[in-house]
Amino acid sequence: MSRSRTAVLAALALIAGATGAAVTAAPASAAVPCTVAYSVQNQWDTGFTANVTVTNNSAAKSSWSVKWAYAGNQKITNGWNAKITQSGTAVTANNESYNGTLATGGSVSFGFQASYSGTNAVPNAFTLDGVTCNVDDGGSGGGGGGGGTGTRVDNPYAGAKVYVNPEWSAKAAAEPGGSRISGQPTGVWLDRIAAIAGANGSMGLRAHLDAALAQKGTGEEVVQLVVYDLPGRDCAALASNGELGPTEIDKYKTQFIDPIAAILADSKYASLRIVTTIEIDSLPNLVTNTGSRATATAACDTMLANGNYVKGVGYALHKLGAIPNVYNYIDAGHHGWLGWDDNFAPSAQLFYQAANAEGATVADVHGFITNTANYSALKENNFTVNDTVNGTSVRQSKWVDWNRYVDELSYAQAFRNQLVSVGFNSGIGMLIDTSRNGWGGTARPAGPGATTSVDTYVDGGRYDRRIHIGNWCNQSGAGLGERPKAAPAAGIDAYVWMKPPGESDGSSSAIANDEGKGFDRMCDPTYTGNARNGNSMSGALPNAPLSGHWFSAQFQQLMQNAYPAL
Repeated sequence: MSRSRTAVLAALALIAGATGAAVTAAPASAAVPCTVAYSVQNQWDTGFTANVTVTNNSAAKSSWSVKWAYAGNQKITNGWNAKITQSGTAVTANNESYNGTLATGGSVSFGFQASYSGTNAVPNAFTLDGVTCNVDDGGSGGGGGGGGTGTRVDNPYAGAKVYVNPEWSAKAAAEPGGSRISGQPTGVWLDRIAAIAGANGSMGLRAHLDAALAQKGTGEEVVQLVVYDLPGRDCAALASNGELGPTEIDKYKTQFIDPIAAILADSKYASLRIVTTIEIDSLPNLVTNTGSRATATAACDTMLANGNYVKGVGYALHKLGAIPNVYNYIDAGHHGWLGWDDNFAPSAQLFYQAANAEGATVADVHGFITNTANYSALKENNFTVNDTVNGTSVRQSKWVDWNRYVDELSYAQAFRNQLVSVGFNSGIGMLIDTSRNGWGGTARPAGPGATTSVDTYVDGGRYDRRIHIGNWCNQSGAGLGERPKAAPAAGIDAYVWMKPPGESDGSSSAIANDEGKGFDRMCDPTYTGNARNGNSMSGALPNAPLSGHWFSAQFQQLMQNAYPAL
């Protein structure tokens, strides 16, 4: 199910005078989900007071959150009848305990005092609980004209180009045959504090955003960022451990998220659609690798106990969600991680907890992403979870092992429904990372396996050729998957290449480094496994460099085994 589209209903009328200004909302109608009237009451050389009235034309609400961004240096100093916070130019006004109820057709007003210098331009875009106000939501178009408005649309990928990272593109193009895919869009990974400014001569965040503006031209442009530096990051894997210790939540907030938010809130970038993948791999670990489970680790138990994964994700959602042209997508693992009954529903509940932590609300969540940097097949066509062989369910096969899902598409669509059921907005969309889940080449089965047993049936027909579904590092035999595309299936905002193909998952042996990256035996091709991969061989390619570093042999294999073929 796709979210309703937004199309501009009417230009906002700006009325300016010597002592103040106002934005008057478009006329209320069934197609306008909400209206916001922002009026400057009094203004002097260095400050002003303003009043905001919000009218809700959608379903009744028990709480509300209004957001906008300033084009200038306005800074709110105090407010009344709302809890008002500001991050850079982005403002969030949440209800007080006494005025959270907002009936259909009902209105609520709040006010504030602010400072400014120079000009005091009135904001021209507002959202209520993530929905753009003062515009018609019943049209069939996307975000409208070519300039970009800095307000959220239903699906940021619809009708938009996606940023091609020139650094990744150059590495891909330098490989034999790489020019076939070097023009594809990939994610930009902010995986340590130094990446914000640019580490070791690499482009920093501003440089990428400036390059995206240059690529944008007159159309719409999506920029994909991976925000990935939680304290005690990825507690069940050493190759992707981060620079911050388990207790360094304050450093995460002030030295990582706050600087990112300040850059993204720069009005220079308001015309870009900025998609953020929020903290891959960490929250699911709190469900699957803690407590009495055989897969538990002491590091994950620590992160569950101190709450810093939940706090960090909540803080990131709150700060980045306050910026109107940022689209937050929380990492939701993959079907081979969370598809089992005892992981599926608890994960959705944990994500909801994180989305309401540290000032965040579900309105700060545009959707979720599955299979980030993983290898799970998009669609297994040769068997379904409902098949039986000689009276034995496919779920009883060694490969499926009682999972409810056998591929990413079915998992993503089902998990989306689960997320809505626990309280996320019904309009959330899903992304699926298809960068390395093609599994083509000569080993790709042409049809179902033999019906000798349920295992011969599944193993003979499955596209995913990993030794075990828990294997995640530099997998031998993998190929490029579906090329990035918008709105490919119900509930799916896009197939994306969030993990840049050719960048390693981790080193095959210990390599000294200053990036905080450890050596994980799951990246060692001689490793015989642990509880998280059924004590199986790792299936990893040999001679791999540190995670994120260029791995030419893997890139060549991914092209060779691409499906659809190049």
